[in-house]
Amino acid sequence: MKLLRYGTPGKEQPGLLDDQGNIRSLASHVSDIDGTVLDSDSLAKLQSLDAKELPQVEGEVRLGACVGNIGKFICIGLNYADHAAETGAPIPPEPVVFMKATSSVIGPNDTVVIPRNSEKTDWEVELAMVIGKTASYVSEEEAAECIAGYFVCNDISEREFQLERSGQWDLGKGCDTFGPIGPYLVTADEVGDVANLSMWLEVNGHRFQDGNTSTMIFSPAFIVSYLSQYMSLQPGDVISTGTPPGVGLGQKPPIYLKPGDVMELGIEGLGSQKQIVTACPK
Repeated sequence: MKLLRYGTPGKEQPGLLDDQGNIRSLASHVSDIDGTVLDSDSLAKLQSLDAKELPQVEGEVRLGACVGNIGKFICIGLNYADHAAETGAPIPPEPVVFMKATSSVIGPNDTVVIPRNSEKTDWEVELAMVIGKTASYVSEEEAAECIAGYFVCNDISEREFQLERSGQWDLGKGCDTFGPIGPYLVTADEVGDVANLSMWLEVNGHRFQDGNTSTMIFSPAFIVSYLSQYMSLQPGDVISTGTPPGVGLGQKPPIYLKPGDVMELGIEGLGSQKQIVTACPK
């Protein structure tokens, strides 16, 4: 099942994507696609609906972030062996954890704004997941049952803010518009082999990232189990799991985003995103 949110910012409606690629409204069944509807029982009720009987949303509509009311937005750094190699960093012995501000979250095709005083805004296609069941001190096996679904995330990063400001990664990760997620949330039962999904990102038609989740160091279930040893994870929490090689920082010389650039990115089975980059108003 592919769940999504559509409509104007702040007024998104819940929906699903049917087998023909049409958006169907879920407004008469749930108030939003968020932590309140991501447990296994609630998802089963939604899966039991006949999509053909749901109202079809006509015309072009904006897609919002595929998860609403996000509690925590947690990210894992250097989680692909080939990406760690391109940055010159050693393979981390444990997951590298940082947070993105939930105020960074936007829809998959919304405009990305380069922040003021930025010279090194970068891109990162990532596999993200959302928690559907509270996880606290769970094993890796138990953790897999806590993941409601997966989706695409562009973990946009300002490298100077991140790496040249006393090691404060969060400063370069949580800027407004730095967290496009979607286009839809694919429930875990439909994703297939999460350890073998192709993923890509292009800027202005040039493919910079062309990777696969098979080079991920720590699996999604391991990450959930690991995090749950330090904080409880609640339904609606989002976790982004790292990026393959090909980021702007890794180019020789480095390449960073500028106003007018167009990013397109996607993951096998999870859809794609497209964002136009603009400068922050003075």
